[in-house]
Amino acid sequence: MRKLQLTLIAATLLSGCQTTDKALTAATAPVSLSGPSASAIAGDMTSRLAEQIGPAGTTTIRMENDSSEFATALEAALKGWGYTVIIDGKTAKDVQPVDLAYAIDGIDGQVLARLTTPSIVLGRVYTPTAAGATPASPLSIMQRN
Repeated sequence: MRKLQLTLIAATLLSGCQTTDKALTAATAPVSLSGPSASAIAGDMTSRLAEQIGPAGTTTIRMENDSSEFATALEAALKGWGYTVIIDGKTAKDVQPVDLAYAIDGIDGQVLARLTTPSIVLGRVYTPTAAGATPASPLSIMQRN
């Protein structure tokens, strides 16, 4: 009888994790950013990242090698802030780089930009314009333990 109760409790808790709403995945689309928009978003997100991960002179960042407009703008912004950026994966033995992942998703004419490290996730929605991009939401910061 005890096993049955535990099974029912587990099934009830897990059923709350399921969803049938696919609106978010259906509305997202691959995003192609213009140079000014990519630079504006990368610059803003890099400045926010710099506030969270520490000084540029002592922090090395490792990114995946990507030739997208945003990846190029993000690498340039990080270097502009003084960070050492590694994209080929090769580091010296005494260097502990911070792994940085990024994502750009389009939803309803806006762009969700995310930067992720092992200790923090930053996210913000932007509205792309001809001259760049403007923030359309507050910065979201999630710290990981």
